[in-house]
Amino acid sequence: MTSEPTALFDLPAYLRRVGLTGAPPASSAGLGALHQAHVTHIPFENADVVLGRPVRLDPDSLQRKLVRECRGGYCFEQNLLFAAALEAIGLRVTKLAARVRYRATRLLPRTHMLLKVEADGGPWLADVGFGGGGLILPLPLAAGAESRQHSWTYRLTREAGTWVLQSRSPAGWADLYAFTEEPQEDVDYEVANYYVSTHPQSPFTRTLTAQLVTPEARYTLRNRDLTIERAGGTETRPVSDDELLTLLSGTFGLTLPPDTRFPDRPWGS
Repeated sequence: MTSEPTALFDLPAYLRRVGLTGAPPASSAGLGALHQAHVTHIPFENADVVLGRPVRLDPDSLQRKLVRECRGGYCFEQNLLFAAALEAIGLRVTKLAARVRYRATRLLPRTHMLLKVEADGGPWLADVGFGGGGLILPLPLAAGAESRQHSWTYRLTREAGTWVLQSRSPAGWADLYAFTEEPQEDVDYEVANYYVSTHPQSPFTRTLTAQLVTPEARYTLRNRDLTIERAGGTETRPVSDDELLTLLSGTFGLTLPPDTRFPDRPWGS
């Protein structure tokens, strides 16, 4: 199922936000260019959740927060905005849902949003909202082929009728999430969004996070620890309260009011 492009979507403003001077073509190459531009310019972050603020998914709120205010967001915000951009350049989009497996020790509900995009006569997996460990470029929706994306490698496998996205680590292939091609409606994301932004067991209510990927490195802040992953290795260092806002602004491009104060441990912990 595809949704109608929103007449309220400001494509020129979005393109400026992701560092592009013009709209890419409605092709797999254009999809790839827009995908990489998005993930390298709009960070994954949940500051509103840990500050106890509602996360709104309507088009006006998404464009105000992620485009005009130069903030980031998590999967529902990121991929709903990206879907609108893809439709605005002429690509067909189907909205999907996945169960996260990354770092999971139990079966989780379908609380991750992703996209299936038709380009050049075939389907592609697009996902700009998984955070630091997610895709930099889209993947053809086909099993087995490996996709090298700068310093990271991904593949899709099939498992009892379900797609599984995996990334390769030094220890081998690791599952990121599992999904089917059942189309989702926007109201489905409203329910999932309420759960992940308010439930005391949601990782988003228990951990402040900001994540941004570049072709050279992945930057991940979790509460007061900053991790930088490069091809040559990974380093982690603590972040003091005094430097937190400066780090969010300088490394992740998130400028928050100077009086913003995050709890030592988020409110759901």
